[in-house]
Amino acid sequence: METTYVLIADAHRARCFARDAANHPLVEQADFIFPHSHLTNWDHGADLTGAAGKGHGRTGHAGTQFEPHTEAPDKQRHLFALQLAEYLNAAVAERRCKHLALITTSPMLGDIKPLLNVAAANALRQTVVKDLTHFTGPELAERVAQALAKLD
Repeated sequence: METTYVLIADAHRARCFARDAANHPLVEQADFIFPHSHLTNWDHGADLTGAAGKGHGRTGHAGTQFEPHTEAPDKQRHLFALQLAEYLNAAVAERRCKHLALITTSPMLGDIKPLLNVAAANALRQTVVKDLTHFTGPELAERVAQALAKLD
């Protein structure tokens, strides 16, 4: 039996479903909610603006040097993507699934795909840029079936 794991995700929530190619029901495997708050310091003292502060530039003189600005939500989304990619990598390695499909928002897709290991990347059969995280029950099943119609 060839099981496909279908990951539905945005920057704050993800759900992973198993889908058997023979009968197509979605069976939830995992539910992820990324804890975040604008008050949460996820990097233990890091400056959330992305500024590195004072340092020595290329010339060796004392001065101010800044790292490229990265929004805190982008960093948080990347941490969440790392958690999801680790789950998918393990699922493929442990042979819980043979194929993967990702239905995610565009930023999340861009974060997850590079974090997949070689085996998981080879198992990836389809990516769909769509936010289905707010749907449940039969409506979710119907929307997933529509999104993955080319997968079958």
